[in-house]
Amino acid sequence: MDPDRARALLERERTRIEKALADLAPEDTGELSDLDTHLGDEASELYEEERDEGLSDDLRQQLAAVERAEQRLADGTYGLSIESGEPIPDARLEAQPTAERTVEEQSRYERGR
Repeated sequence: MDPDRARALLERERTRIEKALADLAPEDTGELSDLDTHLGDEASELYEEERDEGLSDDLRQQLAAVERAEQRLADGTYGLSIESGEPIPDARLEAQPTAERTVEEQSRYERGR
């Protein structure tokens, strides 16, 4: 894959992830919390906070994958499997710019082999 195209794809991914992280950040309204909050409201808020934290964790992992891909690009190994060194097809990199393995290798990796 052309390095300029790879850079553009990775930058688009980084921007998407950073925006999603910013959207999940709690908003400080400056107001004191309502002391008359109902138990149901508290449970809903707790659920939303835990869900958002899980989403944030996933996004941080995705951002780490972008950083690894950017490092491979700088090292001249972007587009090569980290497992075998085989080329990763451009179509896969277009769909998933942070791909670290070929489809077959990724399938084996996810099955734990």
